[in-house]
Amino acid sequence: MSTAVTDRAWCVVVPHHARGARLARHRLTDELAGIIDADLLADAAAVAAELVGNAVRHGSALPGDVIRLAWRLISGEILEIRVTDGGSPVAPEPRSVAPDSIDGRGLTIVAALAETWGVERDGLGQSVWARLR
Repeated sequence: MSTAVTDRAWCVVVPHHARGARLARHRLTDELAGIIDADLLADAAAVAAELVGNAVRHGSALPGDVIRLAWRLISGEILEIRVTDGGSPVAPEPRSVAPDSIDGRGLTIVAALAETWGVERDGLGQSVWARLR
């Protein structure tokens, strides 16, 4: 008898627009509700919204004026979230901001919630990914 948990994966596209982050968060939570625990789901929704929001603000769109959001559950324990856009001239990195600043904390939030995160670039654009446990 095998006790291996099959990996599961999802991929959606959302508009390269401010509403894309909200749509991404709702789609991810709808698909993962009941599959992962509520705390991990809340963290995953926050990370997805931050990554999509950053892609809208700082990255260019993929063909069709969209951003791709993908996530996969690995062995039932690790959730990897990946947001792919058309790229940006500056590599994503956390910033230091003043306590009263109204923005600039997105990747700091991602780094705090994720076990690890990173950026991959290829000829088609860039993907920012995060792994949560």
